[in-house]
Amino acid sequence: MMPMNDAALLTPGDYADAVTAAVRAAAAYYTDGATPLGDDEYDALLRTIAAYEEAHPDEALPDSPTGKVAGGAVEGDVPHSVPMLSLDNVFSAEELTDWAAGLERRLGRPVAAWCVEPKLDGLAVAARYRAGRLHQLITRGDGLAGEDISHAADTVLGLPAALAEPVDVELRGEVLLTREQFEHANEVRTAHGAVPFANPRNGAAGTLRAKDRPYRVELTFFAYAAVGLESAAGRDTAVGADTAVGLDGDLAHSALLERLAALGANTAAATAAHPRRCATLEEAQQRIEEIAALRSDLPFGIDGVVVKADAAADQRDAGSGSRAPRWAVARKLAAEHKVTRLLDVEWNVGRTGIIAPRAVLEPVVIDGVTVTYATLHNPADITRRGLMLGDRVFVYRAGDVIPRVEAPLVDERTGDERPIAFPESCPRCGDAIDTTEQRWRCARGRNCQAVASVVYAAGRDQLDIEGLGGTRAVQLVESGLVTDVADLFSLTREQLLGLERMGDTSTDNLLAAIETARSRPLNRVFCALGVRGTGRTMSRRIAAHFGSMAAIRAADAETLAAVDGIGAEKARVIVAELADLAPLLDRLAARGVGTAVTAPQARVTADAGAGEGPEAEAEAAPVAGGPLAGEAVVVTGSMTGPLTALSRNEMNELVERAGGKASSSVSKRTTLLVAGEKAGSKRAKAEELGIRIVTPDEFAVLVADHLPQG
Repeated sequence: MMPMNDAALLTPGDYADAVTAAVRAAAAYYTDGATPLGDDEYDALLRTIAAYEEAHPDEALPDSPTGKVAGGAVEGDVPHSVPMLSLDNVFSAEELTDWAAGLERRLGRPVAAWCVEPKLDGLAVAARYRAGRLHQLITRGDGLAGEDISHAADTVLGLPAALAEPVDVELRGEVLLTREQFEHANEVRTAHGAVPFANPRNGAAGTLRAKDRPYRVELTFFAYAAVGLESAAGRDTAVGADTAVGLDGDLAHSALLERLAALGANTAAATAAHPRRCATLEEAQQRIEEIAALRSDLPFGIDGVVVKADAAADQRDAGSGSRAPRWAVARKLAAEHKVTRLLDVEWNVGRTGIIAPRAVLEPVVIDGVTVTYATLHNPADITRRGLMLGDRVFVYRAGDVIPRVEAPLVDERTGDERPIAFPESCPRCGDAIDTTEQRWRCARGRNCQAVASVVYAAGRDQLDIEGLGGTRAVQLVESGLVTDVADLFSLTREQLLGLERMGDTSTDNLLAAIETARSRPLNRVFCALGVRGTGRTMSRRIAAHFGSMAAIRAADAETLAAVDGIGAEKARVIVAELADLAPLLDRLAARGVGTAVTAPQARVTADAGAGEGPEAEAEAAPVAGGPLAGEAVVVTGSMTGPLTALSRNEMNELVERAGGKASSSVSKRTTLLVAGEKAGSKRAKAEELGIRIVTPDEFAVLVADHLPQG
């Protein structure tokens, strides 16, 4: 592609190619979302075109996307009552400061206040109501006219069929697929033989325009503007992110959002990234940072944060250009979606024998991180997404989540792409593969990866056998002394001394650590088994629910499903796993491992707040009494002071010993956040919800009587 960092390097031919590429990308982006460019690439291309045109104004091409709503790529046949404009973009705090200074120079006075809200990554629409009832739903189109998509209105959650008042009004907002809706949409589409959506925006655009589908895909509407509402003074107003004219009312934007919610429309007010009125630009900058930190925790995608002059008078006096209002701007965030090429697929065998595919990608920078590998989940997932080697693919990364390949850009195929070859035998040991479930598994199960299973079982948050790392585990397995974790408890001093680099001291230390591990509590022993569908937290909850390994083994799927966080499907997996592990469990019991019995605890309903996702699973039943009785506690950041040496699992165990309920995600039901260094988005969310926050030192004082000894 032509250079995009310095417009001075562009030739007229490069400029014309850039315009063609941008128009093509905009047409895809604003019609069905299937753009061949990632957000960052498209933004960089537009900035290069604009810079060239500024330097060579006489050479600007008529089809250039600059100064046009939606890049001039779309049209419509339903005229808008008030133009629906786009937003100008800034890409740094410094650019936002310069933009705000320019606005205040234009006004000849300071901006009275700012309103800061998330920039939702969906499709802009206008919903027209007559006497409070939904009459018509229209896309933004070219800003002057849009496309009638009223046929899709009943699939859009948050867009009421009737408002709370019988008013004539046009609500404006964004229709999108939440992360959950996106996953469900692709499951439904692939079940009907359709190609998966490349990303949520692609899915929203395609779903809104589709007619006569044999299946239903739900979307969500978020209102952020309105035309026709009466202000406190009784005058008509047209206020919001897309408005270009008609601003003659005095209803502040923040007040308008409250009015929209009162009418029954869904807004971002109910989310952690809710709009906030800020008295100064410094407060607005801080709110931008807070929303950016919450990004990966939100149930929907955002590609920036919108900053608006809040007062209607400031909006009216600032006016609008042909493309965007002068009183609002989008502070763009680094893209979470990028387009790159799928070079290869590797097949790795995990410690339980699961054979997992991993995408090898042409390196691409996403949100400041160079991504070379991404998850593909399982062979069925590859088939559903229709992937081929050589495909240009969308790659997604949110926060610290492992990157994943979403879908190929089918229209970009050249014919050189090749099918992905699935393994016919275990890539590690060559044995048969069990393909009866979506996640393929080596027929030898854990025995295929005995070293990995032993290392995991000996880990700090499981049996915590100091001195048994990867090198020692390889030695034990290759010598034939150990085939699984139960064999560790039969090792003798003579056997260990016969190994290379095992002297008296190292032998005695390892045997002492193994002896200590023999009396680990039930939850640690259960976790050491590596049962699929469970982890450290779920192991604590299972142990607390049943009280003994015998009771766990005796439980059927229905009984296991009663444990919070274990549904019917996961319960069946756990029962099957325990049946496979029966010989190992018998041998562990014979060696006195995992035989402790405690009184089972009453079931406690999980705090699975709306939008919390899988992380809500990380909650465990509390112990009665203690200084944290009745508290729902989240621990985040690096611990200091007396808590420095504790792992996150040990911190959660500490919470439970002190009578609290441990959780990994902040929600409305969280009552206490232990915030260490670099607490990040969880601290920001806790502050938003008014949750009590303590330092690690303060927490250590609070639970002093329950701290581990030694």
